[in-house]
Amino acid sequence: MLSRRQFLTRSLQGASLLTLSSAVPQFIARTAMAAEPGKDNILVVVEMNGGNDGLNTVIPYADELYPKFRSTLRQTKNEVIKINDHIGLNSGMRSFDRLLQRGELAVVQGVGYPNPERSHFESMDVWQSADPQHKATTGWIGRSVNELHNATGGIPVMHIGPTRLPLALQGATGGAISINNQMPYRLELGGGEPDRLKARRKLLEDLAQPAKDDASLANFVYRREVQTLTTLDRLQEVLKGANTGQANNFGPDGRPFGPNALPQRLQLIAQLIQKGFGTRVFYVMRDGFDTHSEQAASHRNLLAEVADGVTSFFETLRQTGHDKRVRLMTFSEFGRRVQENGSKGTDHGAGSCLFVAGPGLKGGAVGEHPSLSDLDAGDLKYHTDFRRVYATLLDNWLGCDSQSVLGGKFEHLDALKKS
Repeated sequence: MLSRRQFLTRSLQGASLLTLSSAVPQFIARTAMAAEPGKDNILVVVEMNGGNDGLNTVIPYADELYPKFRSTLRQTKNEVIKINDHIGLNSGMRSFDRLLQRGELAVVQGVGYPNPERSHFESMDVWQSADPQHKATTGWIGRSVNELHNATGGIPVMHIGPTRLPLALQGATGGAISINNQMPYRLELGGGEPDRLKARRKLLEDLAQPAKDDASLANFVYRREVQTLTTLDRLQEVLKGANTGQANNFGPDGRPFGPNALPQRLQLIAQLIQKGFGTRVFYVMRDGFDTHSEQAASHRNLLAEVADGVTSFFETLRQTGHDKRVRLMTFSEFGRRVQENGSKGTDHGAGSCLFVAGPGLKGGAVGEHPSLSDLDAGDLKYHTDFRRVYATLLDNWLGCDSQSVLGGKFEHLDALKKS
């Protein structure tokens, strides 16, 4: 006969959108002593899938070699959004200027890792596992769940998008879900007819009531199971609101977002943060950055979607003061070749850039732009290991032990620390 604990665990593990561990995760015990609900810091991770062209994202407009390598793709000093006298952002990222002016956008240059992969799948696995040696089978965010404090007892990690749970989130000992905000949301608990589903939920709730002689940790485990069900019900209501147009679906310049665009997903995350769900890490993805041909217009539009989405996201949070506890990080699996190809595009490269946004940053350029006269087999050289970014955010923002998550010690980036 199954114990109450075994029944709950097996029942919830059968849910199509919920991943729980069969053992009591360490973070559950820590959650009971966590900070006041609604006060924990939050990290949002935006994956720019396909290999973003860093050289035409953060542009060295003052370097005379730049137009020689990019004869058709180049942007002039009159087109870019200037960061300083040497570099500027792609003209599509105009809405980022307001974050730059407030010191809320850090532009991390020369990011990469040793012996870079130029395969989409191999390099994406490196970034998501945080392991260039390809030995890890779990993701860096998934491994951090053990260290994440979640004062509400809710879901620590959430992926929003139509794809399966990314590698970055896999390996979580509990509390990771994946939802698609464009599909009707429901928690699958088995059974068929509504009455049977209702009865099954009631049974789960009854079983989750702790006995008087239970240990305090066991009591908390049972409460967390019910909190998870309640949280998922609340999530359903927010998703309904987003799908019926209640979300802010317009960018900073008044342009409407598409029905499945990155900005809309970020607006959904903003709603979840404002409603105090307690989720500590959100993960979203935008694909299309594999720009082998006719790159100029498509790349500019992609970057505009990212910049508009991120800027609108923080503008929404500013209305309720929640922006101060949120950091957002972008990444892509690799950069592109310095020399454009014959199809007015770029091929797979190595070193690139990423952005970290949010109040309290030391905004602007972080590190020097990689030299265009000193290349690595035609690629930009990296000087900042991406795991330094992870370590800074884990230790200084999320309150995790980065060494246990990353398997080593990586120097922090001062510009990304809390001011």
